[in-house]
Amino acid sequence: MQIRVLGCSGSIAAGDRTTAFRLDDDVLIDAGSGVGELTLDELVRIDHVLLSHSHLDHVLAVGLLADTVARRRAAAGRPPVQVHALEPTLQALRAHVLNGVIWPDFTRLPTAEQPALQLAAIEHGQQLLLGGRRIEVLPAVHTVPACGFAVEGAAGWWVYSGDTGPNPALWARLAQLRVAVLVIETAFGDDEIELARISRHLCPTLLRAELAQLAPPTDVFITHLKPGEQHAVMSEIAAQPSRHRIRALAAGQVMQIG
Repeated sequence: MQIRVLGCSGSIAAGDRTTAFRLDDDVLIDAGSGVGELTLDELVRIDHVLLSHSHLDHVLAVGLLADTVARRRAAAGRPPVQVHALEPTLQALRAHVLNGVIWPDFTRLPTAEQPALQLAAIEHGQQLLLGGRRIEVLPAVHTVPACGFAVEGAAGWWVYSGDTGPNPALWARLAQLRVAVLVIETAFGDDEIELARISRHLCPTLLRAELAQLAPPTDVFITHLKPGEQHAVMSEIAAQPSRHRIRALAAGQVMQIG
């Protein structure tokens, strides 16, 4: 199995794409603007989309993906793309995106019998089996209902925190897993620690307290950095002692997880 980073920025600018990962060639984990890095043939092969929460930088490609692949998937007899998310996230998609005003309702198009998308609710703690791969839904603490994901590989678990503030339940669960790679957000610098707390994101000081709860030394990749602030935030992180190997996540990066 491999995971390709399509986008990992917390906002947009030239060369920056918002959060999206591709697991092998058929699963998206989040669907930010990074999905636009895929070719048409690669998009057609996507069978499942896992969404961490309803914010635009994580879901904006869902409707565009449906419109892009619907004809070719229908012609090939492929089933609807399955969108897996917490029920409040699915409700937000129905009400605010796939509502016929912002975007057509591709859960009923091209036809109600053979739509481009099907929405499937998931819950914290649930384990999904997608093509023989085990994916666990992890808790996240954000301003809207949110989750992260853990993908089991031969070398251990690849873990994505999703957008989250301090999250004791996450570390309690990760203590029970063999974590090979942790992808965790740090959206703000320490000069905006109060904004980080209010918006339920992390900054370097809050990140340090979170990572202290992960016992074994682990490869940690920082995501959700905002354009123009990457160097400053990563410098603040590097100035803090840690037993973990901490680096910035990079678009185009490929992670092998066995």
